[in-house]
Amino acid sequence: MEAVGGFKPPVNVSPLIRFSRWSLLLAGIGYGALKYNRIAAKEKVLREEARIEGERMAPILKAEKLRLQKAELADLEKQVGGPLS
Repeated sequence: MEAVGGFKPPVNVSPLIRFSRWSLLLAGIGYGALKYNRIAAKEKVLREEARIEGERMAPILKAEKLRLQKAELADLEKQVGGPLS
């Protein structure tokens, strides 16, 4: 083969090296898939716990928000000097 554009011709890679490259690539893909599934299962449990905690905290947060709104309204009425309509 002749050099094209000033480059040397490609080198033949050993079949052992070629096999090793493909084997490691496939092993890496398999490892990544297993790791992803393991992490996804843990994340599913964490999301469910967060959902349950959110449902438990919703009434508490709603009551706190209402209390703060009433306190703010009372403070505004105090500043204005009479009831707000």
